[in-house]
Amino acid sequence: MTTSQGATYAAAGVDTEAGERAVELMKASVAKATRPEAVGAFGGFAGLFDASAIAKYRKPLLATSTDGVGTKVAVAQAMDKHDTIGIDLVAMVVDDLVVTGAEPLFMTDYIACGKVVPERIAAIVTGIANGCIQAGCALLGGETAEHPGLLDPDEYDVAGAGTAVVEADDVLGPDRVRAGDVAIAMRASGLHSNGYSLARHVLLTQAGWALDRDVPELGRTLGDELLEPTQIYTLDCLALAQSPDIDVKAFSHITGGGLAANIARVLPAGLHLDVARDGWTPHPIFTLIGGVGSVETTELERTFNMGVGMLAIVAEHSADATISALAARGVDAWVCGQVRDATASDTSDSPAKGGGGGSVNVVGSYRN
Repeated sequence: MTTSQGATYAAAGVDTEAGERAVELMKASVAKATRPEAVGAFGGFAGLFDASAIAKYRKPLLATSTDGVGTKVAVAQAMDKHDTIGIDLVAMVVDDLVVTGAEPLFMTDYIACGKVVPERIAAIVTGIANGCIQAGCALLGGETAEHPGLLDPDEYDVAGAGTAVVEADDVLGPDRVRAGDVAIAMRASGLHSNGYSLARHVLLTQAGWALDRDVPELGRTLGDELLEPTQIYTLDCLALAQSPDIDVKAFSHITGGGLAANIARVLPAGLHLDVARDGWTPHPIFTLIGGVGSVETTELERTFNMGVGMLAIVAEHSADATISALAARGVDAWVCGQVRDATASDTSDSPAKGGGGGSVNVVGSYRN
């Protein structure tokens, strides 16, 4: 006669003890990503935030956003380097929030993995905490879910959601933009977290390059370039919006869809912007992808940020003050165009992401 042991959660591939070890490893990092309004200890069923902090607003509006980092996680997994991908996650969320003029208050995260490796999960969350510190928001909580059979042991994906607040009278966007306003471009740190399917297809699949390949044009390995964290502009944008000397009309976070599609969505219908390429030199990674993969410039611009991670539209009289304020904060910025009334002959390189909006063309040649 044979006997069999009853099935267990652990035998099915879920290690709850590993999850608890991961929580212990990440506690110190999460504790640093806080605000005075955060309430309660880490590890509860839900994060708490003292909403009375927004009582100072006459008519507070809450803004919310959620995002991930796409196939950039595949690079982190291949390199077994997981402490920066969380910064990318925060950037994708908070810089969408600040576009409205809202101040991010808190974030939560979700990590799905094939197997909980405590050190790996802790590294991911440490990156998320560091991103929250850069953005001035609290990391109120999160969830790590082990999905054996759905994901391979070394696979994971990350997502996050954030909440922000803005005074109703101070909401930024297309309604404020007028002909004559000036577009100020802010330098990106690199690819950020968009277009990695194309970047990986060209460089890793078509060209067959290894991530540890030294690339002279980049001055470092391909993997290090691809894992460069996304720039977080949240506090920089808030400083502009709150400055009495600067009249900000709108911000545009340059993410998936590239320059024209993202800028067009913060222009009202009937207005047009020509973005002058001669204002900057794209990072070498963009020209590298274009050259190795024979990717047309227009396709690159529909996919990548091309070196512009955030764009501000300000009143013409505020242009110099905007650039000076950003320079004082260590952000490289320049005038890249001026909004005008659209003519019958104006077209757009790409329709506004999400529909509606004005028209945008990227014109001229990039600076050598």
